[in-house]
This record gives sequence, C-alpha cells and structure tokens, in this order.
Amino acid sequence: MDADPVAAVNARPVGVAIVDDHPVVIDGVRAWLATEPRLEVLATGDDPDEVLRAAPHADVILLDLRLHGRMALDKLAELSAAGRRVIVYSEHTDPATMLAALDAGAVAFLAKHEGREHCVATVLAAASDRAYVPPALAGAMVGDPRPDRPVLSDKEREALLLWFQSMSKASVARRMQISEHTVKQYVDRARIKYTRAGRPAATKAALLARAIEDGLIRPEEIGTYRSQASYDRPTP
Repeated sequence: MDADPVAAVNARPVGVAIVDDHPVVIDGVRAWLATEPRLEVLATGDDPDEVLRAAPHADVILLDLRLHGRMALDKLAELSAAGRRVIVYSEHTDPATMLAALDAGAVAFLAKHEGREHCVATVLAAASDRAYVPPALAGAMVGDPRPDRPVLSDKEREALLLWFQSMSKASVARRMQISEHTVKQYVDRARIKYTRAGRPAATKAALLARAIEDGLIRPEEIGTYRSQASYDRPTP
C-alpha cells in the first residue's frame, strides 16, 4: 500500500529549494513562502547543483525554467529522473512549453505572474503528491479539441479523477471499492492510450495536463480554485 505522504509533510515543515537567476524573484518567493508555517526555505541560488548541495534533502524544488539565457529542460529531466519533486516556475506560459516541462517530469507548472496563494498551494500540493492546477495552466490546457485524444472508459476516467484528487492509488481503491491493482490497471490503460496517440504522459502531472487539455477532466474537479487549507489532510 502506498505510504501516506501527508503524514510525513505534517510531521515537519516542507523543505523548499529555490533556483532562479533573478535575486528579486528569489526574495519575493521566499517572502511568500515565509507566510506559511508549514514551509521552510532551505537554500536558494542560480545554480541547481549548488543549491541542492546546500539542501540535499529538500522536499520540493522551485525551478526557473530559463537560467542564464537557456532553457533548463535537461536539468529538469535529470532532477525528475532522480526522484525530485520539481515545480517549474516560469514566465514562459505557452501550452507547448508547459507540456514539455510536465513531460520532462515536473510535478507542477506555476506561472511567475501568479500570486502568493497559488505559489503556496502548489508547493504544499507537490510536497504531498497531490495534483494542483494553477489558473495559467488550466487556461492553457482546457478546450483543445484535437482529433488524436484518446477515449477513456467511465471507470478509467473515474479512477484518474480520484487519483488526481487523492494521495494514493490505495485511497482510490477504497473509494471505488475495487482493488489497488485494478486502479493501477485503469491508470496504466490511460497512459497506454495516450502513448498510442503519440502523446505520452509518463508522469502524473503530464497525465493530468493531457486529460485537462482533452476535456476529459475539468480543472475545477481536482480543486483548481480550492483554498490552500483543503490540502491539509487526505481526501476521505
């Protein structure tokens, strides 16, 4: 059975590392996160490797997608492959860039023009492995009527929706009164359908973005505009 990440998050402050090459951005984000006692900024800087040497056990990395004039998708993929929870924090909010970041393993995408509430909520959600879609991502993803979108069964859609709302496949299984193995099958089938359509979604965040993009899941169904308090505890 999956571990309960919220229990671990609630036991101590969530450690955050901020990587950005603009000191004013770092100062602003640090000030935002300081308003939330469940969050603690452990290290900041403009070099991902140096920041993580200073904070090797950070729970969440807030990463500017463009560092020193070049896109950092390769570093994002490297960090994600190493099991890091990376939130991309960027002014580049075109849908192609957002999906590229999610496909590279980002757990969330936050636009730099979005405010404190969404920044705090996104970090808290990422730390507890919850899906969260800030408005910029939702606006970019909704309503693309592309012909290659896969068709999901009602059970596949229900399993995905509950998984995006919840913390674990085990909790989804309890809600649907099926086995955890069956939940995994439903999620895997959705991934396979997207892969066959030429639009792979290897991560939870990427699969969520694909589902929203195709209108299979509505952003409000997974709590786009919930207050950050709704992320305190597991979904019953």
